[in-house]
Amino acid sequence: MPKLYHLDETAPAESGPISPDRLVEGAPIETTALEYERDGKVFVGVWSATVGAWRVRYDEWEFCHMLEGVCEIVSDEDGETKRFSSGDSFVIEPGFVGVWRVIVPMKKRFIIRYD
Repeated sequence: MPKLYHLDETAPAESGPISPDRLVEGAPIETTALEYERDGKVFVGVWSATVGAWRVRYDEWEFCHMLEGVCEIVSDEDGETKRFSSGDSFVIEPGFVGVWRVIVPMKKRFIIRYD
């Protein structure tokens, strides 16, 4: 197995609507291009979404780097809203529950790890 991987945005992408049971507002479409996967526990790729909002519940750890657009993430725990835009990076830890709102169509690079 190689020890060095070149990541590029030419990986095949899959698109679809946010599940109706999670939808809060709008009719957002998400697109994911998976560029790397290891043992079903680590995933790297590019994700984008159109305007809208939906509920999220994280069982995984995720690092995000915003490439385009603007989003807000609202915590159910304390109601705090964090806004992220192009160039920002952030981490979401397992156990986070809240709402992901896309204000300007966005694209991010992500690393997800399941324990």
